[in-house]
Amino acid sequence: MWLTTIFCVLIPFLVFEKSNGITSPIQPFTSYGYSTELQNNVADLWWTVDETKQEITFELHVKTTGWIALGISPAGGMKGADIGLGWIDQSGQVHFQDRHAYNNSRPVVDTTTTDWFALQGREQNGWTAIQFKRLLDTCDIMDVPIKSGTNILIFAYGLEDPDMSTPNGMIYYHDNRRGSRIIPLRSYGNPSPDEKFAALDYFDFKLKDYVVPSTDTTYHCKIYKIPEHLKQRRHAVAHKTIIDSANVDIVHHLLMYECNPTAIFDDNNLPDGECDQIYRQVQECSANIATGWAVGGDRIVEFPEIAGYPVGGDFEIKYYMVQMHYDNPKKMSNRRDSSGIRFYLGKELREQELGYLTLGADSNAGGIAIPPGADRFIIDSYCPASATNKFPKSGITVTTAFPHTHLQGASVWTKIIRDKKAVDYLFNGESYDFNYQFENRLPKPVQLYPGDEFATRCVYNTMNKDEITLGGERTKDEMCLHMFTYYPRMNNFYGCMNTNSQNAWKQAMNVTEPIEDYVKFQQWLRDLKWTPESINKWQEFYDNAPRLLIAGGAGNFTYEELPRLPEYIDLKPQECKKTISSKGIHETSFISLTIISFLMTFITNFFIIQ
Repeated sequence: MWLTTIFCVLIPFLVFEKSNGITSPIQPFTSYGYSTELQNNVADLWWTVDETKQEITFELHVKTTGWIALGISPAGGMKGADIGLGWIDQSGQVHFQDRHAYNNSRPVVDTTTTDWFALQGREQNGWTAIQFKRLLDTCDIMDVPIKSGTNILIFAYGLEDPDMSTPNGMIYYHDNRRGSRIIPLRSYGNPSPDEKFAALDYFDFKLKDYVVPSTDTTYHCKIYKIPEHLKQRRHAVAHKTIIDSANVDIVHHLLMYECNPTAIFDDNNLPDGECDQIYRQVQECSANIATGWAVGGDRIVEFPEIAGYPVGGDFEIKYYMVQMHYDNPKKMSNRRDSSGIRFYLGKELREQELGYLTLGADSNAGGIAIPPGADRFIIDSYCPASATNKFPKSGITVTTAFPHTHLQGASVWTKIIRDKKAVDYLFNGESYDFNYQFENRLPKPVQLYPGDEFATRCVYNTMNKDEITLGGERTKDEMCLHMFTYYPRMNNFYGCMNTNSQNAWKQAMNVTEPIEDYVKFQQWLRDLKWTPESINKWQEFYDNAPRLLIAGGAGNFTYEELPRLPEYIDLKPQECKKTISSKGIHETSFISLTIISFLMTFITNFFIIQ
């Protein structure tokens, strides 16, 4: 009963190019690792992360000659936000302040320490541009750490400089001149513009006027055959998710699966319908993920230059399944949808071919059962050496990571285990937001080898729930998945997943017979009563329960009983170290630098912090 769940997985791809949509007329002071538009023709942001020094350099451009501000918010909005605010005065000096917002009122100057440092700035063509930096974690109780995973940015601006006749400078209300953006600052993908791929061949897997049912949740599955004109193997270099403009409010995610090479269909009558209704017809297309998109993600994704996604010709996969998830809580009717996915084909084959690896817990009640009222409930899974010995001897190179849970998920991480010792995070999605699901570009590609092991953890908060949350595909169900893009491709290894074993559940239910009725099992879980004590015991059960390991790919899965989760020596906790190499002048309430000519902006020898 535990092995029939379709893996609902969202696999990202690596992105390298400059972000689309930058409108500032001012040339940035230097080159940056990342860039994005915060508001069209109003605000643009560039940044670079130095993981060695644990600091981040920003450059904010805003269409104003007044003050500009960028903040890191702990939960969205101003309350508790850590804010850097700056302006250029009439004499050409840069002023910059470290501020903190206790609530939705005017943010105050940070009286503990100054942790935002201006580097340089200028006004030009009605825009203000300021370059500044701060530590990822300042060790300051009035600041917000910039964690791995998604971060909440807020920005605002005024039409005038602060009134310096008052202490620290009075800033007047920004009115509607503000905005926010949730983005993974330490692992952003930098989506490329459409124009980059305009001259390339492409093919689409799209619906055509599909009538979306007037139910709150619909999973629609459709089988596609690779286009007949692709007589030779080609490498896709990017893909574009096409969301019907009339349905952006109900299209929640899209997944594309590779069907088994042995799958046979009637090309004149390919399966097309609600996934549950055609499940038997599409079983051979329900486990091996190719790619996907989810709400909040970037529409265009470009692959690394060294690798492409193989299609057509002698490539063994001939059929694909696209699964569309519609989230329609208002149960609207008469919606017709033509969403889908487009693949752009390169003119030449690349050196490597991409593959996809999924770690975590199986998405059903056997793998995930989270009690209500839990502030921090943990589900761990483990991929042992017995599974990864199937990796090629030369290893694989991981380029991106995509953590995925549903509404209750708070964080997802995977650690690399060698010789029973954690050596590093493969990726640490410490801060996760279900409504903003990005592919995360690893700062450096990570090499993995046969015999490496992986520990994956998902952390949930169910304080807003009054009933148990079970694993499943619906938005109100839960998942625990960590997906990775890598090369070279392994054709028969897509996932390494865990679920609690039959023996674990029989012991929990105090029964001796096999648990074969999945509906009754779900009902038993839903009938459980919860207290703080029983929640703690349930966590102990999950920490110690035997697991069933499911590894490989559809038609080639292997199963192994794990008596309990293997133990390993964990990473040492990181201590907050407040050492910043910012070059600026620290004054009690602001930083001031004299504006220099455009040619001199390339000079890097600025004043040292006092």
